[in-house]
Amino acid sequence: MNELLQAGGHILLYFIICATSALVAHALLPIPSEVFRKILHLILLGSLAVWVLEFSIWWLSALSAVVFALAVYPLLSLAEHLKGYSALLTERKGGEIKHSLLLVFTMYALVACVCWGWLGDKLLALASIYAWGFGDAAAALVGKRFGRHHFKGSEAVRKKSWEGTLSMFALSFCTVAVILALRGGMTPAAMAVTAACTGAAAAATELYTPNGMDTITCPLAAMAVLLPLTALFGGI
Repeated sequence: MNELLQAGGHILLYFIICATSALVAHALLPIPSEVFRKILHLILLGSLAVWVLEFSIWWLSALSAVVFALAVYPLLSLAEHLKGYSALLTERKGGEIKHSLLLVFTMYALVACVCWGWLGDKLLALASIYAWGFGDAAAALVGKRFGRHHFKGSEAVRKKSWEGTLSMFALSFCTVAVILALRGGMTPAAMAVTAACTGAAAAATELYTPNGMDTITCPLAAMAVLLPLTALFGGI
């Protein structure tokens, strides 16, 4: 109970500080809407590291994350009735923030169950999630600003560019490589191969996943590649 209260307090403090800072900056500075959207995205991602580091019991971390999302969901539903709510948070469609929150924490619970609960490795859980999270932010920002060469295929795929997808791969690769280096237990070459394959899986999955469901599909795809390769190279 002490761990739950202490961790919950730190997580709440994290959200208060980060969200307040982001909103104040948005009010005072001419931050482009897409950049502000990704700032909120990164704040949500950052909270997962707090959930991992603050808890020592995997199921308590996973369960509390889902409970937190379910508790905040109706509060955000009420806030949607406030004038200017969607504009302030730069929502593309109504309910986007609350749905994203629920998806992210559900995804975190699934990944934590496998990586932390089954394999006993917190950092592999973060690597699976962050292979998607930071790369997805890079893909959106780079793709919208510099995307000139678009893919062929379905309407959803045609909206995406080589520039955005390659930037997602690059940042996913770097993120996974850093986490694997911090984790240890693998040679540099093995880390590089694992990070490259994981980043490629996350980028390819994001490219073909429609309707924002990459929140679920990309971390699961990254995990499906990351875990076997880590085991193959002796890292598990």
